[in-house]
Amino acid sequence: MSEKPIIQVRDNGSILVKGDIELLDAEGNQYETKPAFSLCRCGHSQNKPFCDGSHKREEFESVTRATE
Repeated sequence: MSEKPIIQVRDNGSILVKGDIELLDAEGNQYETKPAFSLCRCGHSQNKPFCDGSHKREEFESVTRATE
């Protein structure tokens, strides 16, 4: 049995995805992914929806926390 997937919003950076999931585009086409990958959150990646580290160059700032 596979482990439960984890999605973590990183401070000032990407969204980290770990586990057995399918990532689909708006038309239902599946992206090829690795067991762990990062999704762009800043909007500047040249490889969307994946993160390419552009948030560092663009000095993207966002710190979010889950609320009860």
